Amino acid sequence: MQENLSLRSTISTQSSNCLALESDNRALKMKIERTENTLSQRESTIETLERQLSESQMLVQDLEQRIRQEETIRRRLHNSIQELKGNIRVFCRVRPVATYEHAPKVETAAALIKYPDHEGREIEFAHATESATGSQIAKSYPFTFDKVFQPTSTQDDVFEEISQLVQSALDGYNVCIFAYGQTGSGKTHTMEGPLNSNGETMGMIPRSVLQIYENAKALESKGWAYTMEGQYVEIYNESINDLLGNDGIDTSRKHEIRHGPNGKTTITDITTTVLTSPEKVTALLKRAAHNRSVGSTQMNERSSRSHCVFTLRLSGKNSITEEASEGVLNLIDLAGSERLSQSGATGDRLKETQAINKSLSSLGDVIYAISNKDPHVPYRNSKLTYLLQNSLGGNSKTLMFVNISPLMSNFNETLCSLRFATKVNSCTIGTATKRAVKS
Repeated sequence: MQENLSLRSTISTQSSNCLALESDNRALKMKIERTENTLSQRESTIETLERQLSESQMLVQDLEQRIRQEETIRRRLHNSIQELKGNIRVFCRVRPVATYEHAPKVETAAALIKYPDHEGREIEFAHATESATGSQIAKSYPFTFDKVFQPTSTQDDVFEEISQLVQSALDGYNVCIFAYGQTGSGKTHTMEGPLNSNGETMGMIPRSVLQIYENAKALESKGWAYTMEGQYVEIYNESINDLLGNDGIDTSRKHEIRHGPNGKTTITDITTTVLTSPEKVTALLKRAAHNRSVGSTQMNERSSRSHCVFTLRLSGKNSITEEASEGVLNLIDLAGSERLSQSGATGDRLKETQAINKSLSSLGDVIYAISNKDPHVPYRNSKLTYLLQNSLGGNSKTLMFVNISPLMSNFNETLCSLRFATKVNSCTIGTATKRAVKS
């Protein structure tokens, strides 16, 4: 009897345990179902978010593409407006503060520069002056140009803005691009790039020639065949030197500037190199850089002591349409202006500085005469202005880089450069016409 009761108690206990286990099992199954439902919902949410992300990325890519297209259209329209106005276009480029200039010295302190607009056309300098009572008076100097490049701008950024203008030479136009500014403002870096430059740092001259060469090759499929000839000269102490001579510069050879009736400018007895490959372009630029007159002054260790003029002549003929075109691209790195008191120039360097300042002063006289529509423009006052006669006052698309220093110690020279650039920007030289003829 006792065993029977014990067995019943065991069965009852086990039944209770079984019911508890079944209850736990049902609870766990329900928990698993809820977890699976939650997981399913989250997977669905992730899929939705991934789809939305993919759609957003595609939208961003589309918007970026549209922005690039609209920027290209804006640039073309702006160029068209400037060409219709017939003005000389002006781009301002502010060089970055060099590493050695970060020292806490008054002469290397950076000026306060603002870039007010989003289109990248305005620049404003702030400068404090002392009044008669000794108080500080803040004054701002705003300027507006066709484009302003901040110190962070790369060579790629700059070339992107001028690439369409460079292309015009291949289309049969005369194109002139030159860099103006004081010594040490970055003109040679902009136009030629640093010594031993690479694909990222090379200047506007090598980039322009390589772009034209690549585009000319691409046009071969449309029946065009181009001949490209390069010349490289410098104007040093009012004498013209051939930078492509095999034996270096021969000062005994005299070169003359001649303007033809068709608006074509030539220099006598100058080496002309036919450019048939990018390698030839690179070799030409290296030879010219080796022969160019440079020297050291207190303002710039590698100061260009001459005006450097690269000329690329493009002759094209279409075998299908029998069209023919002639274009000229002039790329000019002007020597830097500098005050004699700051340059520390003596002897030959003094003579060089005086010749540079005289030719740049003559350039200013020509610009002001054109701007004021004077009946006589003094092109013959210097070799530089006489060489640029057709680019400044003739049938040419012309653009000037005004390169400026960010340092407060160069503020006065910077202000002069910006005011001169504003005057250049107002010069109307007429609308350039395409030099294309039926062969």
